[in-house]
Amino acid sequence: MAQPQALANATAHSTAVPTVRKISLADLADALRKGVDDFVAMPSHVVFLCFLYPLAGLLFARIAFGYELVPLLYPLAAGFALVGPIAAIGVYELSRRRERGLHASWREAFGVLRSRSLPAIAALGGVLLAILGAWLLAAQTIYETNFGTVPPVSLTQFVTDVLTTRAGWNLILVGNAVGFLFAIAVFVISAVSFPLLLDRRVSFSTAVGTSLEAVWENPLVMTVWAMIIAGLLVLGSLPLLMGLAIVLPVLGHSTWHLYRKVVNADGNPRPGQWPRRKGRRFAADFPSALVPWTR
Repeated sequence: MAQPQALANATAHSTAVPTVRKISLADLADALRKGVDDFVAMPSHVVFLCFLYPLAGLLFARIAFGYELVPLLYPLAAGFALVGPIAAIGVYELSRRRERGLHASWREAFGVLRSRSLPAIAALGGVLLAILGAWLLAAQTIYETNFGTVPPVSLTQFVTDVLTTRAGWNLILVGNAVGFLFAIAVFVISAVSFPLLLDRRVSFSTAVGTSLEAVWENPLVMTVWAMIIAGLLVLGSLPLLMGLAIVLPVLGHSTWHLYRKVVNADGNPRPGQWPRRKGRRFAADFPSALVPWTR
């Protein structure tokens, strides 16, 4: 009789809806401080996790130049902010493990691929990718509305047309306004949803709903947080996007700690320790740690 009762309690516990707290700017500052502390403690991990992020940016830039997609170069660079939460998933996991005093290494970072919430994480990631695609389509439409379908002859001509003509000014104004709306949509649905999915056994709708509630209950703090994200992403993008290798992990770690402050700790957290094989490990094993499925 005890076992069915325990099972019922566990089921009710796992379906508990997370509750949201009101937080202050001091909590936001503390989350940023803890995020920087995590980055300092685990720099080798997070820099590698985010290395593909600026590399992908450079690749897209090269494609844009090679296929006369110069008008989409800026939208592509700005669009990476829309999928930043996807790139930071491994960073959230590292902060989660360090917070619990668990071992945090490459293997545990990629262990999110074995999470029970992986389908919901993939679904949310798909939503963000769809939003990115919609943004690029909108950016192309705005450009063609102002300059027509003929691509610019050169990068110099494109920059001159954008900065010195009425059509260019209209492109800047309308394009940034529309991009701002896309950024808001991504922010409100992903502010705490990815960390929540990593930490709890909750559904896609519960994670997104909790994120919406977190923004609704903390409008000032979340607005400041969104401005900080935007500012740091701009700074990280300036040196050919390479600064994102530092900015993105810091933001990722900070997002985890902000989630822990916003979302009530009650609920059914995901187990903190992934099954690991026993045995001695050597420094020479480092490359294989990047591809744990080969071990």
